[in-house]
Amino acid sequence: MTVSLSRPRVALGSPVDITYRFTVAADAPDLAGRKVFVHVLDANEELLFTDDHDPTPLTAEWKPGQTIEYTRTVFIPRFPYLGAAQVVGGLYDPGNGAREVLSNSDRGDHSYALAAFELAPQSENVFLVYRDGWHPAEVVTEGEQRTEWQWTRKEATMGFRNPRRDVTLVLQVDNPNRAASAARALEVRLGDQVIATIAVARSSPTVHKVSISAAQLGQAEMVELRFVADQTVVPAADPGSGSSDARDLGVRVFHAFIQ
Repeated sequence: MTVSLSRPRVALGSPVDITYRFTVAADAPDLAGRKVFVHVLDANEELLFTDDHDPTPLTAEWKPGQTIEYTRTVFIPRFPYLGAAQVVGGLYDPGNGAREVLSNSDRGDHSYALAAFELAPQSENVFLVYRDGWHPAEVVTEGEQRTEWQWTRKEATMGFRNPRRDVTLVLQVDNPNRAASAARALEVRLGDQVIATIAVARSSPTVHKVSISAAQLGQAEMVELRFVADQTVVPAADPGSGSSDARDLGVRVFHAFIQ
């Protein structure tokens, strides 16, 4: 198992692409149902955050001698730590917690040191201003994991200082509502120009990357992006939802970042 990061220095709150690579041994046991555990530790080996996940494809599809490689975009949480960090991980059975023995150098608990990087201050990021069209932030905490999002209305705007160079908008969105009127597409606009239309998933938050050229950003000091949902839903208006939520909801935005 090997891991590589898209860059060696990552600011808090920003996305990083993590590429995972597995080479299945010719005599590998049946690995069906296994998950990947990923723990990011600080310089004292204290846990900062996790990214446990199902690999792509699932381990039930792995074959002896096969090489599996896939990339995930992970957003670094905001916490009071800067400096050296390391990624450790492996495979485990979620049914009983047992970890698989891999050919990497064992740290002593069937976890393996996979990569090192540096956590940098959040001030290195492009600062985004949430303007009109946003509902208040919502937060769910489960153990060490904290998940935060904001719903848009039909249209929401976001501003940032013009970097005057090509950038990438990284956006993580979804809409779990099953109603027919729930948003299934989101337009990203600069002024009246639609620069991208992205599909809005129901099942889980999905990361989308939109390239924006310096020419599209123009010469103004500040840039304003508009997010326009194809439709909106009021959960309380759906008789089958059992919800009392009377807000007009577009999409849920978990992360927005200018890279």
